[in-house]
This record gives sequence, C-alpha cells and structure tokens, in this order.
Amino acid sequence: MTRNPIIVALDLESADKARALIERLAGRVNFYKIGMELYAGAGVAFVRELIDEGKEVFLDLKLYDIPETVRRATVQVARTGVRFLTVHAVGSVMRAAVEGRGDSGLQLLGVTVLTSFGPEDLEDLGATQTIPELVEHRARKAVSLGIDGIVASPLEAAALRQALGPKPILITPGVRSHGAAWGDQKRVATPAEAMRDGADYLVIGRQITCAPDPAAEAARILDEIGAAWLSA
Repeated sequence: MTRNPIIVALDLESADKARALIERLAGRVNFYKIGMELYAGAGVAFVRELIDEGKEVFLDLKLYDIPETVRRATVQVARTGVRFLTVHAVGSVMRAAVEGRGDSGLQLLGVTVLTSFGPEDLEDLGATQTIPELVEHRARKAVSLGIDGIVASPLEAAALRQALGPKPILITPGVRSHGAAWGDQKRVATPAEAMRDGADYLVIGRQITCAPDPAAEAARILDEIGAAWLSA
C-alpha cells in the first residue's frame, strides 16, 4: 500500500483522552474522525489544534437541518481546514452544504444509510426500498449534486464503486477484523474486504482505540490489508 487508509474514530468524551490516544498512535495514524460526542466536549478549538499539529480531520457531524442552517454551518467548518465533513444525503441538505463549502478545500461526504440500520429500521421510517437500493439511490443523487464522496457500509462498497465509478471518495465505517466485536454495527466487513471492494478509507474505532496497544493494532490491520492484496 502506498497510502494509509485508516481513519481512527475518536469516539471519546474529552480532548485529554483523545490527545493521549493520538500520542500512542504517533507514527501509525495521521487521520482522525471527530464525531458528535468529542465535538460537544472539546469543540472547534480541538479540531483546530489537531490541524495545527499536521493531522487530517474528518468532522463527522452528519448535518441535517433546514438549508440555510446547513449552509451557514458549512461555511464555518470550511474555515477550519477540516478535510472531510459529513452531511445526510438529502437533496436540500447537500445543495446547501455545497453552496456553503464554496471554493474552499473542504470535501463533503454524503451519509447514505447508517451502518447501525437494519431492515427493521427502514420499515420504521416508512421506506419501501431495500437498504442497498436506498444507498445507491442516495449515493447517485449526492454525486450529481457535487458531493465529493459517500459514507456507506462496506457491504455496499462494491456495488457503489461499480455504480459511481472511480472518482468519488468511498469511506466505510462498520469495519472489523475477524474476531473483533461488532458493537452496535449491523452491516460489517473486514478491512481487507472493504478495500478489495473499492473503499478509499476505513473508519475504525474500538478495535484500535480499545486495544491494549493501539499502534500495534493499527499496524496489524495494515498488515492484514497488505497480505490480502498480495494474495489477490
């Protein structure tokens, strides 16, 4: 591999805990996802801190609000130097985010269907499509509106890569090595499977963050991916 595809999910309650983990991962991982919990606890100041230290940041806020609110929030995020920002793959939301991003370097990712969702969750929402059908529909819409990439389960990665072609960024959460706990994810694949099927980046949380040696676990996952590629 010429590029490290791992984005570590900093699903932690404080900046101090995140700093301690990042220090333990030094030299192995340089890309970090900040979700709602850490953002609520540490705010934009911590985002800027990581960027100032040369880290790449994926801000996973999954914006979903009235268009003007989404547009204005995206303007603010674009000023920080964040690499990725997530928005729900809903037409009005995505249009507003694209407008707010302007000519900045911020790349927008459309969230299709959460990896914790199963068929029963779609039924609760009144959706009549299957999960793969809804994911592909939303992904195609996102790309047509100028969204840079898609967040989707690794189980949909191959179909999305075929449907969208090589250009859109494809990011897969819900990635676990064989033997790792699934947690609250329902649509899961291994890191090697996700990369084989067309993912560009893998969001990995507890398998790394809860490991006795996070750096060694990240290295093991990279070796796992590399070995799969060599044997393909």
